[in-house]
Order: sequence, then structure tokens, then C-alpha cells
Amino acid sequence: MYRSQKLSLRYYTAAVALFGVMIVFGLLSALYYLYPAMLYNVFDFHMSKIMHIDTLVIWLLMGFLGAVYWYLPKELGIEVEGMWLAELMFWIFCVAVAIVALVFVFVQYGSANEFSMWFINQGRKYVEAPRWAAIGIVVVMAVFAYNVIATCIKARKMTGIMWVLVLDLIPLLAVYLDAFPAVTNMSVDLYWWWWLVHMWVESTWEVLIGCVMALVLMDVMGTSRRIVETWLYIEVMLVLGAGILGLGHHYFWIGTPQYWLGIGGFFSALEPLPLLGMVVHAIYDAGTHRMKTTNQPAFFWITAEAFGNFIGAGIWGFMMTLPQINLFSHGTQWTVSHGHFAFYGAYVCGIIAVLYVAKQQTSGVDMLAGRAWKWGFGLLNFGMVGMVMGLLLAGMAQAFYGRAIGGSTLMAFTSASENAWFVSGMWARLFFGFVFAAGYVVLVYDLLTAPKRVPVTRARLEPA
Repeated sequence: MYRSQKLSLRYYTAAVALFGVMIVFGLLSALYYLYPAMLYNVFDFHMSKIMHIDTLVIWLLMGFLGAVYWYLPKELGIEVEGMWLAELMFWIFCVAVAIVALVFVFVQYGSANEFSMWFINQGRKYVEAPRWAAIGIVVVMAVFAYNVIATCIKARKMTGIMWVLVLDLIPLLAVYLDAFPAVTNMSVDLYWWWWLVHMWVESTWEVLIGCVMALVLMDVMGTSRRIVETWLYIEVMLVLGAGILGLGHHYFWIGTPQYWLGIGGFFSALEPLPLLGMVVHAIYDAGTHRMKTTNQPAFFWITAEAFGNFIGAGIWGFMMTLPQINLFSHGTQWTVSHGHFAFYGAYVCGIIAVLYVAKQQTSGVDMLAGRAWKWGFGLLNFGMVGMVMGLLLAGMAQAFYGRAIGGSTLMAFTSASENAWFVSGMWARLFFGFVFAAGYVVLVYDLLTAPKRVPVTRARLEPA
């Protein structure tokens, strides 16, 4: 393997470990909704939720970095430039994440002053990490950008995928700078915060996972470069247009004109379409040679990525951002239902697919199949869909009893949170959360165990 691919395996290991941490705090957060006084003044709900959300962002980011470091030398034919710096950044990244997590656990309350912002907690959702850690993320991403660009220059070779990846590095670095300003006006702060959430965590990541999926499709299914690059160009155009306008479905709630609600509600649903088109086109193209693949797990996770992204980010997003619905659904568990489905479909499934690509090459087998991955695939997907539906049930109860009938008062919110339908949804989320956790355990087991050698002649999937 290339040296960068060995680094990639370290990133994958760290990502999978943080994936487990995210699940633990997710289950703990789910329990708080049913037992609000649990661990009171020992480890409160707000810190459990921060750990759940922040580890989600960090483990996915590590998975992206690992995927690019894995495919970059294969795409350009040379070792990644500046590997010593990339390896140093990996260890700095891991140490910084560990320190921030320990601070979050042991320092749950404090003064809202400059010291807290620099060393404890910035207090902004998704970017609660103290300012020193945020600077560290910028440095890690700057080194990552240097590795990619310097390797392209040294190789004197630029494919369509590499052009999209290099151009995506600009907003990937620039938009994250929105995490730093400490604006005292809440509406202005939220305006730029939504740019950070949508244009960094969603739009630039959407292009990044598109690049990764393009490389995986060519690797796993032999899809032609022409197909994946065409869809990648379409994705960039939609992110630039639909992505920016799609931000508008949040603007109305911070005091901007009403027309933003309709504009944002329509355009925010268009972003997932190119990735779905890329995978569907690739599967259709693969039908001409009867869907042959030597990596069954990766193939199924690619498919789950495409349709999970389309349904979770697209349909679920469109359903709750329509102005007539958003008026009642905004800020309820309905939103959480969309968030879980969107992150899982858009990113998690794609990262798991890349893990199986790495597993096949490191184990040296011609055909990657078996049974354990099917259990992991089934439990993770069944658990996620169950959680999504439970959260949707709870969110609709909130929208009906707390918003439509109660009029969005504090008492209405409290009453809706005690409603039988809401509580049933929370129990369903907890149950399916444990199903999802079981799927994670099976996934880790399957990734760590050496696969049996299967004759390559069996590497044919039945057509759908």
C-alpha cells in the first residue's frame, strides 16, 4: 500500500471508534427524553447532546479525510505530497478531539466569558468546540488541502473528479471560518451560523462525498469515468444554486422577509438529486454486464447511500421545509427525524462503503462477501428507519398539540412533551437506537475479522 493509504487506515480506525462514542451518547440522550431527571447534576442532557452531535461531525470528517487519502494516490498514480505533515496532523487531530471531549465531560457549567470561548465551549450548536480546537480544525483542513493540491501539481495530472475536489476545498476551508465570530445580535449570529451548517456540513460535504462515491463506483462496479464525472458536475451546479437558495428555509425564523420561506423550502430539496442520479446511472450501466462486483458489502452500502440521501435529505427535507408544514414542524422532533435520516443517508453509508473497499484490499481477497456484513447492514438500516419513524411520530405530535392547538406557548410545548403519542415516539426511538447499536457491533466485528477466500467466479450479484 501507499504510505497515504496506511494513514487512511488510521483515520478509518479513529472514525469507527468515534462512531461508537456517538452511538453511546445518542442512546444516553434518548433516555433523557423518557427520564428527564436522570443523572441530574452529574452529567446533564445538554452535554450528552453536544457529545452526540459533535462526535457525529468529527467522525464523518475523519472518514472523509481517510477516503481521500486512500484514493488520491490511486487516482494520480503517485504518493501524496507532504505525508510527514499529514501524519503529524492526524495525531494532533486525535489528541485535540480527546482533550475537547474530556473538557466537555468534566466542565459542564461555567461563565460565558472570553476564557470559556477559547478553552471550554463556544456554545454554538455543531461547533461547540473551544476556539483553540476550531483553529486546530482549520489547520488540519489546510494541511489536507495542501496535500491534495501539491500532489496534483507534482503529478501534472488533473481528472474531472480532482478538479471538483480541489475547487471544493476552497469553501471547505472558507465557510468554516463562520465558526469564529462572536456576534452579539442573535439574528445576525444565526444568519451566519446557518451558512456554516448548510454550506459546510451539508453543501461542501455533499460535493466531497460525491467525489468519494465517484471513485468508489469506478473501483467497485467498474463504472465509466464519463458517467460519474457528468453527475459530479451537475451536483456542483445544484450546490451553487439550490444549496445557497435552500438556506432560505431558515431565514424567515430570524426576522427576514417571508418570501425566503417558500424559496428555501423548494430549493433545499434539490441537492441530493445528482448523487442519486450518479448511483442509479452506474447501476443501470452495470446491468449490461449483469451487475458483477467483487465487493458485495461496498455495493450494497453504495446503494443505501444513494437512496438514503435522496429519501432522508431530499424527500424528508422537502416534506418539512414546505412553508405550510415548516410553520408547525420547525424545531420539533420532526426536524430531528430529518437530521438523522439525512446524515445517515448522505454520509454514513458512503463512509461504510469505503471501509469495505479498504477491507478488501488489506485482506487481499478476490471476492468480499460473507454473512456478517448482511446482519450489520440489516440492523443498521432497520434501526435507523425505526428511529426516524419514531422521531417523526413524536414530531407530528408536537406539531399538532404544541403548535396547531397550543399556539407555540411554553405550556403547550410542555404538554406536548407529555402527550402519549410523543412518549410512544421516544420509546420507539430508544428501542430502535439499541437495534442500531447492535448493527454497529456487528459492523465492527465484520471489519476486524479476516474474510474467507471465495472463488472470484461467485462474484456476481443477481439483477434487481
